[in-house]
Amino acid sequence: MFFTPAPKAALHDFVAAGAIRLYVAATVKMENSTQPNPEPAGARERLTALRDALLQLHKTLLEAERISYEASFGKIASPYQFLHLLTSDPWFAWLAPVTQLIAVMDEMLDAKEPLTAAGVDDLTKRLKTLLIPSEVGEGFSRHYDEALQRSPDVLFAHVTTTKLIRGKS
Repeated sequence: MFFTPAPKAALHDFVAAGAIRLYVAATVKMENSTQPNPEPAGARERLTALRDALLQLHKTLLEAERISYEASFGKIASPYQFLHLLTSDPWFAWLAPVTQLIAVMDEMLDAKEPLTAAGVDDLTKRLKTLLIPSEVGEGFSRHYDEALQRSPDVLFAHVTTTKLIRGKS
């Protein structure tokens, strides 16, 4: 087989077609790299503030439950034993909804996609619904009511979080 040079017209068409493909690829990449829906102003800050308040409330609830558990069963020997109790003992199982909501907030804040007002509003509603204590309720709401009655620290953390939910600081 021998190489025969292509006619000038064919070579020109080949180069032109290649240039067009590069132009189209670059244009599509530029269009796809711009965000059609940028994050609403303040959405990240609001979600971060809610997450931080919920994290503080969670920490306060854990401490209140640790104290209550130790009053009933004796001192927890180590942080490792406490972690094991948190993940496996029914005494602490009621705290799972708070832990899960914090995880969802973390995922939203770490996602590559921009936050949306609807997404932040949805999480705010979920948080507001979760933090309704009830004397006669079941599960989280009843345990949460008991923790609020037992611990002033839990009550203060609750007030801080609910003010943020309502948009007051």
